[in-house]
Amino acid sequence: MDISFELYKVFYYVATTLSFSEASRQLYISQSAVSQSIKALEQKLGHALFLRNKKKVTLTPEGESLLRHVEPAVNLLFEGENQILNSPSLEAPLRIGASDTICRYFLIPYFKRFHREFPNVHIKVTNSTSGGCVSLLHNNRVDFIVANAPNPYLTSKDTCCVIREFQDIFVAGKRFFHLEEQPLSLAQLTQYPILMLDKTSTTSGFLQQVFAKHGLSFTPEAELSSNDLLLDLAKIGLGITAVPDYVLEHRKKEFYQLQIKENIPKRKLILAYNPQLLTAPAAQKFLRYLVPETEKETDKIEPKK
Repeated sequence: MDISFELYKVFYYVATTLSFSEASRQLYISQSAVSQSIKALEQKLGHALFLRNKKKVTLTPEGESLLRHVEPAVNLLFEGENQILNSPSLEAPLRIGASDTICRYFLIPYFKRFHREFPNVHIKVTNSTSGGCVSLLHNNRVDFIVANAPNPYLTSKDTCCVIREFQDIFVAGKRFFHLEEQPLSLAQLTQYPILMLDKTSTTSGFLQQVFAKHGLSFTPEAELSSNDLLLDLAKIGLGITAVPDYVLEHRKKEFYQLQIKENIPKRKLILAYNPQLLTAPAAQKFLRYLVPETEKETDKIEPKK
């Protein structure tokens, strides 16, 4: 039967994430294109592969059977690609997974340093949510990821190092709300329009839990997939948003930090990698920028005990 591999590839991403939207983000195609590909594959095979409703996507028995055959084949191709990309040469590409925010406000100085020291090494950055980055790591699409923690998508098989702690802070545009010197409780904060990342993000989930622990709930004024878009809206006064404290270090002239009475637990920026796959010298060099103590280890980075 003449079925394009691309259809099986789309099926694999939807089947492993159980989300058409997450598959579209990881494949860098529209959600409509994902749906059309699945529909085309179902028509060619003559069977429904997914059960769809408003809340979730599940595999049909035929879909589960197909996944058992497709998953090993796709992973075998990924492993072949990984072996080529992780060749012994230092010129092999450096493959990193991270969110837009982490790239822009945290990693850029390290990219600049690395490029200055190793100008012949290509840096390939794949942007995704913290959950999406873990999926990239598990599917061998990147050498390592920099993500937020706690992260429910990480497993005990993942090797992680803490890079730094950070604090989630609420900020507003300089010319709006006039709350610079007014301490606010979380309950008082809910009386203002709050702009948040979408529900699938680890940041949104974390902050919703913080509010819930104080018996509070709220409906965001807007939910977007980018912190930069949230900041653009906050800058013109459409609401108050939450960002990591290291973001404000770069944009102090545009925003001020609100004083929240309750303690918001700190989170961590973590480096996660599969030590069995991390053989590229370029990746090992970059790791030592983020976690300096790895310089004391051998050339091959081993998982921490």
